[in-house]
Parts: sequence; structure tokens; C-alpha cells
Amino acid sequence: MSEVKKVSVQLGDDCLVFETGKIAKQANGAVYAHYAGSAVIATVCCGDAPSQPLDYVPVSVEYNEKYYAAGKIPGGFLKREAKPKDKEILVSRLIDRPMRPLFDKAFSREIQIVPTVVSTDQINTPDIIAINAASAAVTISDIPFNGPIAGVRVALVDGKYVINPTFKQIEEADLDIVVAGTREGITMVEGGAHEVSEQNMLDAIAAAQPVITKLCDAQLELKKLAGKEKLPVLEINEDLSWLEPIREYAFPLVKKASFGSSKFARHDALKQVQVETKEKFADVIAEHEDGSEQIAKLFDDLAYEILRASILNDGKRVDGRGVKEIRPITCEASVLARTHGSALFTRGETQSLAVTTLGTVQDEQLFDDIDGDKNYSNFMLHYNFPPYSVGETGRLTTGRREIGHGHLAQRALQAVVPAKDEFPYTVRVVSEIMESNGSSSMASVCGGCLSLMDAGVPISKPVAGIAMGLITEGADYSRYQILSDILGEEDHLGDMDFKVAGTRDGITAFQMDIKIAGVTPEIMSKALQQAKEGRFHILGIMEQTLAGPRPEVNQYAPKILSTKVAEDKIGAVIGTGGKTIKGIAQATGAEVNIDDDGTVTIYGKNTACAQAALEMVKAIIEEPEVGKIYQGTVKRIMDFGAFVEILPGKEGLCHISKLARTRVENVSDVLEVGQVIPVKLIEIDRTGGRLSLSYIDAIDPDGETKAPARKPFNDRDRKPRKPFGGHDRKPRTERSED
Repeated sequence: MSEVKKVSVQLGDDCLVFETGKIAKQANGAVYAHYAGSAVIATVCCGDAPSQPLDYVPVSVEYNEKYYAAGKIPGGFLKREAKPKDKEILVSRLIDRPMRPLFDKAFSREIQIVPTVVSTDQINTPDIIAINAASAAVTISDIPFNGPIAGVRVALVDGKYVINPTFKQIEEADLDIVVAGTREGITMVEGGAHEVSEQNMLDAIAAAQPVITKLCDAQLELKKLAGKEKLPVLEINEDLSWLEPIREYAFPLVKKASFGSSKFARHDALKQVQVETKEKFADVIAEHEDGSEQIAKLFDDLAYEILRASILNDGKRVDGRGVKEIRPITCEASVLARTHGSALFTRGETQSLAVTTLGTVQDEQLFDDIDGDKNYSNFMLHYNFPPYSVGETGRLTTGRREIGHGHLAQRALQAVVPAKDEFPYTVRVVSEIMESNGSSSMASVCGGCLSLMDAGVPISKPVAGIAMGLITEGADYSRYQILSDILGEEDHLGDMDFKVAGTRDGITAFQMDIKIAGVTPEIMSKALQQAKEGRFHILGIMEQTLAGPRPEVNQYAPKILSTKVAEDKIGAVIGTGGKTIKGIAQATGAEVNIDDDGTVTIYGKNTACAQAALEMVKAIIEEPEVGKIYQGTVKRIMDFGAFVEILPGKEGLCHISKLARTRVENVSDVLEVGQVIPVKLIEIDRTGGRLSLSYIDAIDPDGETKAPARKPFNDRDRKPRKPFGGHDRKPRTERSED
């Protein structure tokens, strides 16, 4: 058995320990990382031999969580882990994005990284352990890697920045971000906040850098102890001098074709230049086996060079805008007739059709994971990116892109959506991307916000999002330009993709991916300030369409009412075997739900049935009040009076003497079972809690209680009264003769 090597580093309140040499020894690299009661096994493997040269890195990250890690059995019919949950996909993206740029394309082998959560204390988040374990596994492996990278979570709790916060601290935090990077600088940031300032964001990122450096140093120490010799990359010694004449010919043509107001106009112009160039140099290209591929790469290189030079030297972008200029924006609300809320947000050649649907508590989303007890969410945002949005054919699927972009937009809007006790609807927003050329996720934020307001969801403030870019030059990035509202080409050829969403009062969501070694605090600060200006500009346009939520929910939305009952009344509302709550539903046509905390939510197709159900619930929990008049139902008739139900399950006695202002001989002369009558509660017995009632018909103008109407009298119905004593008495004459 090989010797186990381990290193540790202080992270927050505990030590993160990296071990290797004991588990998964057949992988190219494997690290067992544990922190407090949580542990992750991260492995990395690669293909046996390099394939042909590739212009991308074929790496995949498959983060997965095992339910046994938390001592749980998966829910559902199949009692085993199945397809990846959204959370697993999101964490896979967190690991992939900072690591992918550090692999060498020339390695040309498939790479698979598999971090597996095998233990969790449900106190500390396992995703941070997985990020660091994945990097450590690749660092000690024989796979070429320009790392390591490290990741930390930073939360702003009670005005203090907390490194590696617990789940509980995250719930209480005003800001929660994951920061990843190398020893040289930050390369990725993602998270959400409750309207924090740009300075709060900068301070949180700055707090992460020293810890990232420590974690990278620990991985390098483990590499010294157990690292493998790196495999060779695919060497390409190819004479490309034949491309120089083609480059000289194509450069001015590509430069002219690269600028235009429309994406398709630029695309068609560049395609035409490429066709003409291939025709002119057909003989030269045919002499080389990979000639067509080299020409395609040459055109990519020319576009990269021309775009960046134009922005850095002239401040001019391919669509003619300045670096701070935002594309034309149009907003429309209520674009769909029968949906609960809808909006069409168009920014340049990016367009989102956002639709909001309001549902009941039964529509809440259940999250069954290893982080703790089952959780429910009453707000969700789903993002769809069909192939027609970029003029292509393809399959309609929900991939990692859709889940990642949807999560970012949901995070941006979550901060302004009202709490469940304030707005007891389940809210679903769907963003259908109709066109795409740059930052469809931020268009989803803007369109989603408008559709929420159109549906009458009382969000606290409007939210907008913007994507920023960066073009740099020089090893120290002394020359740079920050771009507002980037295009797809600028994202592809730039050095940074930086998305910021928020209100006028602060940031609610943040995502940054950097393709260079690091970004200086100066660049970060300027980028955030420029993003703020752009965000305010977009909010101003959105507010011209809808300044705030509509005063009422859409007429086609379900009517939901809610109330709170004391815990000792929950059983009364439910009834034996659910008899009472089912009876309310049958009587009114509304759906009634009650939570463990006593929150009663009523869903009705219209206001009338929902209100009727609410009144029935209130009647069940209402306490009788002396002096109050009730509409009671006669349940039983006795010789001495009638028992009348004034509230569900609460009966009182209306004595025969309280049936009228005149003498009543028989209760049945006045009342009958099932009759609904107005009664006044005149007394509650202090010892037994018995209720005493008085029957009233109405109150006359002078305030006197009028006697109730007597039942119609019929002499034929009168029974002969027996004499006193209960037996027939003889006439006096008969007695005297005896």
C-alpha cells in the first residue's frame, strides 16, 4: 500500500485537509479532502493518447452528491441517485469555469474531473471543499495544468466578512459569493446579495484573495510530496509561413467586413471575404493537408486582432458603438392575452419573452438534497435558449447553460420578491430567448422583472442587469478598455465576461469570468462603476413601461387568501381525518391548505369562493364574544329550550324563556331543527364555558329587541291539558255525591 501524503490549511474556523495515496489510486490524480464533518473525493482522468490538435479543451466536470453522505436515502420511486440535480450542475460550473482556461489545448486529450461528496455535517458547504479538491487532484496528477486554483466563499454577516460561512450564516448574510483564482489573482466570482454597494463587493473579493493564496500554496506543497511527472503535450512543428501572403491580402478585407450594425451583416461579409480568399489562394491551400482548417484559424486570429486594436486604439466597437454605449432598448408589457404576466424585452439583437405564472402552495418546488431537511421554494425562474434564437437548427434541450443562466437571473430577482407570508403565491418566471447576441441572461433579468410587475407581484423595487467586457494589452494590463453591454463577439474575443444585476440601491447578483491571469483592483472598481451607470440607464427605460407592480394580480390568476391560526386550533380546522377542511373545500369549491406553523392558504378560482372559504375557517377559530349577534343553526330541541350552533363546533343553549318577550308554551311552537336564526350571546359560564343565548328577530328603530314570530297556531293541534297532578279530575258534583 502506498504511503498517504497529506497537507492542511486553516480555512475559517477549521482546517481543510488534503490527502492522497489511499483512495482511487488508479486515477491520474485523486485527493480526499475533508473539513470538519464534510468530505469530498476528487478524481481526474484523461484519455490514453492525444487526438488531432484541438482548438478547445475537452474537459468535463461531474460534481455529484451522495445521499448517504448525510445519512439519507433518496426520495422517489428509484432509491438511488439518478440524473444530476440543478445544484450539482451549478457546482460543476463553479469548478469548470476557473479551471478550464488553465489546461493546455495542445494536450488534446479528454479530461474528466469527478468530485464526489461522501460525507457532510450539514453545517459546512461541501461545494467549496469540492472546488479545492478538484484543483488539488489535477495539480498532483500527470495532466499538464497551469494551476492550481482555489475557491472560497465569502459572506457579509452583521457588517463583517466571514470566510467559509456555515449554512446558517449564509441564510443571515447580506452578501454570499464564491471567489476562485490563482496565486496571481481572481479569475471567477459568482453570488448574490441583498442590494449591497459596489464597495461591499470589492471588499468581499479582496478578503478572499489571501485565503486563495494559502490554499494554492497547500496544493503546491502536496504536489511536492506526491505529484506525478506531467505527460507531454502534442508538439506541432509546422511551417506556417505560407499563410503570410494570405494574411496580407485578407487583413484589409476582414477589417472592412468586421464592422457593421447587424450581426448577420458582419457574418455574411466575413463569410464572403473568406470565400474570395479561398478562391484566390486555392492552389496554395490545396498543397497543405490541413489548409482549410488553417485558413479558418487565420480568420479567427485576424478578427481577434482587429476587434481588440479598434477598441484599444480608437474606442470603436464592431457595431459602431462607444465603449460605454448601450444598444437601443424597447420594453413591452402584457404582450400575451391570457398569461398572468408577460413582457418582451429587446436590447439590440438580444430579446427575451418573459412570462410569469402564479400558482398555489401545491406548486412549490421541493428540494431534496444532502444539505438538510427537505426545502420548498415558492419562486423559480427557468431560462430557455432554443436554437432558433441564433438562427440555427438543433435539439430543444435543457443543458448546463440553461440551468446556469436561469439560476443567475433567479438570484438577481429573488432579493425583491416578497416573502411567502406577504404574498402567498408560488411564482414561476420563464424566459424564452427569442434572439441572442450578447447577455441573454441579463435580458432575462430585465424581462423577468417586467413580467413580475405586469402580473401584480408586489416586488420591492425594479431590477435590471448588464454584461460588461474587458480588453487589455500588455503584461501589466496598463492599457485597457471596459465595455458596457457586450456583444457575442466581444465576449468571445475579450478578456472578461462580467455580469451585474441590481436595483437603484444596490447589487443583487454578480458573475465574473476572467480569461487572463488576474484583474487589478483599479479595473474591478471602474468596471463596477461603469456597470452601475449602465444599470441605471436600463432601469430608466424599464420604468417608462412599468414604474412598479400593477395594483392587483392579473384577472386570470388564482385568488389566494391567507390567515394565521393558533397551533392549538390547527386540529379544529383540519378535523378528524381531514373531515372539516375537506368539507370547506366541498362547500366553497376552494382549495384549503394549512402548514405546520398554522398558516392557512386558500386558493379559489374566483374571489367569491376564496372569501367564503376564508370566512368558514375564521368561524372555526373564532372565540365566542358576549354581546355579539350570530346566525346560528338549531341542532336540538328540548323541553327547556334549544341548542343552537353559533360557530363550527360551538353550541349554546337558548332557554325557552329567551325565545320571545311573551310566554312560550312549547319550544317546537317557535323553532324547528335546522332552522337558521339570529341569536345574541348573553353569557359564558365561567366554570364550564357553557354559552347562554337569546333569540332575536331584529332590532326596532328604538333599539328594543322585538319578539320573534310565533309559529302559526291551529286549535286542532292543541292537545287537551291534563289537570294538575297528572290524572283526570272528576267534576265537583261527582265528588260531592261520593
